Amino acid sequence: MNHQLLREIPKVDELLRSSTLGRFCGEMPRVLLAEAVRGELDALRRDILAGAADALPGEEALCRSIARRAKRLMQPSLRPVINATGVVLHTNLGRALMSERSAKAVQQVAMGYSTLEYDIEKGQRGERYSHVEGLLTRLTGAESAFVVNNNAAAVLIILSALTAGGEVITSRGELVEIGGSFRVPDIMESCGAKLREVGTTNKTHLSDYAGAICADTKALMKVHTSNFRIVGFTESVAREEMVALAHAHGLIAIEDLGSGSLYDLNRFGLRDEPTVQDSVRSGMDVISFSGDKLLGGPQAGIIIGKKEYIDILKHHPLTRAMRVDKMTLAALEATLMSYAEGGAAEDIPTLRMLGTPEETLRARAERLVSLLAEKGVQAETVPVEDQVGGGSVPMQLLPSYAAAVCPESCSADALETALRLGDTAVIGRIDHGRYLLHVRTILDADLPLVAAAVKEALR
Repeated sequence: MNHQLLREIPKVDELLRSSTLGRFCGEMPRVLLAEAVRGELDALRRDILAGAADALPGEEALCRSIARRAKRLMQPSLRPVINATGVVLHTNLGRALMSERSAKAVQQVAMGYSTLEYDIEKGQRGERYSHVEGLLTRLTGAESAFVVNNNAAAVLIILSALTAGGEVITSRGELVEIGGSFRVPDIMESCGAKLREVGTTNKTHLSDYAGAICADTKALMKVHTSNFRIVGFTESVAREEMVALAHAHGLIAIEDLGSGSLYDLNRFGLRDEPTVQDSVRSGMDVISFSGDKLLGGPQAGIIIGKKEYIDILKHHPLTRAMRVDKMTLAALEATLMSYAEGGAAEDIPTLRMLGTPEETLRARAERLVSLLAEKGVQAETVPVEDQVGGGSVPMQLLPSYAAAVCPESCSADALETALRLGDTAVIGRIDHGRYLLHVRTILDADLPLVAAAVKEALR
């Protein structure tokens, strides 16, 4: 029977000449339409061979599926989605949302000429990092600052410029792996520095660092375990103690803060997340952190610290290869201005989402349930727990609410697929047969779009 069905699959040319397909697809380019036809027929062939199809779809249904596939092919690969997962810094969905102020700043410099490397006061060539250095030093208390394209690059250039050919002492419990199997030991090796592990997984003492210092030691390095926690019988060395030990031996004290918050997250009930200011006050010589995590800005690796070391980094050969463009600088400057003016909690979407009160989230979920009911979709408001995400603040969940849809006409998996592939792409979460739409990460203006998307997906 499989062989018979395979022989009955229409030919590509026949479908391209079909008036039914023409009715669905209109004036779509023939090359794109042919790709959609081949893709749909290949999928049908796979279903038949796998035993998942025991009959061919009718011409109308097949052409409708081809038209949907062609429409998806016409969409940009990088396009907006609605995040209904409740993960605020969702790495796969772009991490931190840009503030309206930052977006406007990017648009202005992207669509015209700018003062990227021009000192408008002196009428001569300027320095691109000057646009954010003053803000960063003012906000953090550091002597100097500059920016590269992400925090992995920041760690790479710090170790390359300051520790190549020597040893860097790090606690065994802080040898983290970040996304894409990118590991701190591997970074050190590629920089020409030698890793010297001290302590144990759960406990490292100051004496462990002191006992490992030798003639080849260039730096002591602390890595904030922003994407995991070791709990129970643990002990680590305070920043101030590490700095004092490093300076007593003429060594550099380095900290990779990872997430890098300028805002005290204790206000949102998120505990034990150090701020960048804490690290600066401890006396650390060089500190790096991300721009698109808890800071709430664009992707960037921000480096701050003592001027003598930052100057070395600025003149290192890797700096040009890792430099940021005008749009990143515009977005970062606007983000930092919100902090400098005291309006970060209101301006920056990441902080706004993290700080949304539970009663506001419940009301938002109930509004979404009402909008769904108007579309004929049954849903209910349910309590859930959200995540910060982006490898930040692990093991701490945020109480929240979601609209739970229990589809009767299809499975939750089918609804997930239809929403993901719809004109308005919605990414939610399946839990015990229910499709959950976490409202913390859904903008108020997008609630009607979500309701319409669910109705269309179920249809």
